[in-house]
This record gives sequence, structure tokens and C-alpha cells, in this order.
Amino acid sequence: MESLSDTKWDVLISGTGLQNSLLALALSRSNKKILHVDENEYYGGAEAAFSLQEVDEWVEKVSGDDPSKPFRNASLWKADAEALNGTPGLSFSRAYTLTLAPQIIYSKSKLLAQLVSSKVYRQLEFQAVGNWWMYDEDTNEFEPLRKLPTSREDVSQDKGLDNRAKRSLMKFLKFVIDYENQAETWESHTDAGLEEFLSSQFKLSVNLRSAIAALTLSFEDPHNIPVKWALPRIARHLTSIGVFGPGFGAVVPKWGGGAEISQVACRAGAVGGGVYVLGAGIKQSEMVTEDGKQLNQVHLSNGETVKTRRLVGGASHHELTNPKVVSKLISVVSSPLTSLFESSIEGSPLAAVSVVVITSFGIAKHRGQPYPIYIMVHSSETGECPANQCVLYATTMHTKYSKSALEEAVSHLLKYIEKGEGKLLYSLYYEQEQQASTDPTIPPTASLDLAFNDEMLQAVEDQWKSIVADDTGVSDATFMKFEDREGMNDDDDEGDDEGV
Repeated sequence: MESLSDTKWDVLISGTGLQNSLLALALSRSNKKILHVDENEYYGGAEAAFSLQEVDEWVEKVSGDDPSKPFRNASLWKADAEALNGTPGLSFSRAYTLTLAPQIIYSKSKLLAQLVSSKVYRQLEFQAVGNWWMYDEDTNEFEPLRKLPTSREDVSQDKGLDNRAKRSLMKFLKFVIDYENQAETWESHTDAGLEEFLSSQFKLSVNLRSAIAALTLSFEDPHNIPVKWALPRIARHLTSIGVFGPGFGAVVPKWGGGAEISQVACRAGAVGGGVYVLGAGIKQSEMVTEDGKQLNQVHLSNGETVKTRRLVGGASHHELTNPKVVSKLISVVSSPLTSLFESSIEGSPLAAVSVVVITSFGIAKHRGQPYPIYIMVHSSETGECPANQCVLYATTMHTKYSKSALEEAVSHLLKYIEKGEGKLLYSLYYEQEQQASTDPTIPPTASLDLAFNDEMLQAVEDQWKSIVADDTGVSDATFMKFEDREGMNDDDDEGDDEGV
């Protein structure tokens, strides 16, 4: 086999996380020599997805890994067979695909359009994100679970709202969809908290203010969510509903979410001539001059030294002053939790994901946790677990109480929905810290977001432009817009797994 050092590479990409994998996809028709490496033995980086056995290995790796890495304090729990009392337990390892970053993709996201124009959408299967729920024991101890009203139909059918509340909520929903053209309503409040804005401008109740704040998917208390940050995210949610069909406004890729997109993107990169090497990270790099040209000389952890014109993802991370840290709990339960996925919207597809939001004044506060908890409930339709089971991805801001708050949130939700019938089979707890790179194009919070952040795609496009531009800085190529490869049709994949 030819040594990697025998080739003068145009681009070396380090890391197969979602952003760098999308860059590999964007460069797959560029005719450039691409070397794509990853220090891990798996694809996906912070968005990776694992079987149960692979989770065991990952937990062991995180426990002894470099503390500068984004994950820490990982721990596993598995139900004892006797405690299940006859309830079917876990299936075989590869019956599960548990993702570290269970992000939803809004229908309005540019990512979906780029996956179509780049032709890789044929290798992806998307599932609908349906109902959004709020769980709040403080307001209603006996019926704590209720749907979030996010459309005219939801508002009219919500028996818990009086006419005055419905009018106020509809006024806000109409405003936020067109907020950019109503600057006089919000520009003087841009830096104010969302809680104060919703109260003073729309007279919404505490419960409705919390419901609206939940649509931002922010980990912060509504008092601390800036209006200028919140409005575009609420509008994103509302305007995405109905784009691909009635009753839903977001999707998730089947078989592991963002990890599946990373795999497909890397496969396209390999079909385009890229070379992939797992288990080879960057130890160090320096600039050298060869034939009058500046090159990056990169020393890989597998002992090889390569030279490349461009190095992407090799920048070292530096510590943020106040990094955001989230706590995550992945739970496998012995129930399909059918009631969470049922839709009252005519013609809507059966959802594979439902979102449950537990506000800061719900269960969490009883455990000293002042931040909301989000639980992404994935059915077996996502391909992440066997039939008649579900995977619950719970996330909240990290505090000393966050682990117990997440555990109690899942326990209370199961107890209410299943009346004690659904059993917890498995749970993985870990923490993830926001990291900033010396590369300013990389959004540090992107992988912490619960919805795909289009800023990441913009960063990929900026990197792509700088790589494909000629010496004058000009390129006539179009970002991620490809023609079908010769001899391929709509039923063909971009390629097989060879080289990936």
C-alpha cells in the first residue's frame, strides 16, 4: 500500500464530526486530493452513534481520556434481570444505535436543501418530529402532561386556555411569524429577557411564556433568553410546520441522526477520491517550504508524516472563560410510549420523535435545578432501538443537581404515561462541554444545540470557498450542487462503503 507521505495533499481534514464531514462532501467533486483522518476508530466525532458494545468502549475511553475533550463523567446503568420481573430486557448490542447528539433538523433548515442538491439525500431516510409536550407537576399535579400550542388548530383545541389567553397567544404567534417586518414591537427590547417581553407586550400567562420559551430549545431560564436571540428561533419552529406535510415541522435522519449524515457525507468523499484513515489524529504540525511553496507538514498519531496545502480541523482548542456545559442522559425503556406519538392533525404522518419539555418550575426545581429539561423521545421507527421500546434523550444545563434532575424527570414521565408498566432498561449519563477552536469559522456551541444550527453550514461553505477558489480568489463552482454521476439514477447510492 502506498504511504500517505508519498502524496502531496491539497487538503487534510481532521475529524469526521458533522461539520468536517459536510466539508468533505462539498469537496467531493473538486478534483482535489483529500486526506480525511480521525483520531477515533469511528465516524461522527461529537455526533457519533453507537451500539451498546460501542457505548461500553466509549465510556471507558472517556473515563481515561484527555480532559480537554468535550465529554466527561460518563457512566452506565443497566437493569438487573430480577428487577424487571418478567419484562423483556435489552436486545442484542447492534439492535441499538444511540447518538451522542440527538439534534432535530427543522424543515426550513438549509441543510436539507443542500443534502438534496448534493444528491446524497438518496442514502438518507428522514422521520418526522411530531408532538411537542410540556410536563409540569406544579401547575397540574394530576394531568401534568399537555401539548404545546404552536398553531391555530392547537390553540383552538386547547381546553386549558380561556378565550382571553387564546387571543393573546394568537396575537403573539401572528407577530413572531412576521417579526422582521414589525421592528417597532421588539427592537427596543432586543437585549431584554424573553419572559419580560412576552409579559409586557403580549400579556401572556406564566405557563404560556414558558411554553413559548420552550420552542427556542434554549437551556436558559426564560428571564435570561435575549429577545433578539429568541425570536428567530421561535419563528423557525412555527414557519417550519407544514413544509413537508401537516402536523410536523422538523425531521431526524433514521439510524443515528447526525452520525448518519456524517457517514453518508464521508462515503461521498471516498467515492470522489478522498482517502480515509481512522485511528490517526494530528500530533503536531508546522509550516515548511517546498519548491517555493508553503505547506503544512503534519505528524499523525499512526507514525506517518504528510504534507498538505490546506489543513482543516487541526487547530488546537483553547479554554473558554465560561464554557457552557450540558448534562445528558440516554435512557432505553421497555415501552413504545404510543400516546406521545399520536397526532390529532388529519393527514399527518406517524411521528418517530416527540419532544417533552420540563420547565424550570416543574420537576427540575424540586431537585435544585433552575434550568429546563428537554427530552427527545425516539420510537423504534428511528431505527435506534427494537420494536416496543423507546430511547429517551434528556438534556439540561449542567449543575451539581443536573444528573439527579434528569433521572427524576425520566422516572416521573414514565410513571405518568405508563402507570408503572414501562421499565427503565438502560441509561447512559455524560456531560459535554462547549469548546472554542482557534478556527473562528467554527461555532463553539453548534454541537450542543438540540436543533441543527445553520451557522455550521455557513462555516462549511466559507471553508469550501477558500479551498476551491483559484489564485485570484474566484471560483465558478456552486456550493454542494452536483449533477448525477454518470451511470447512476435515483435508485442508486452515491457509492458503497469501500474506502470508508
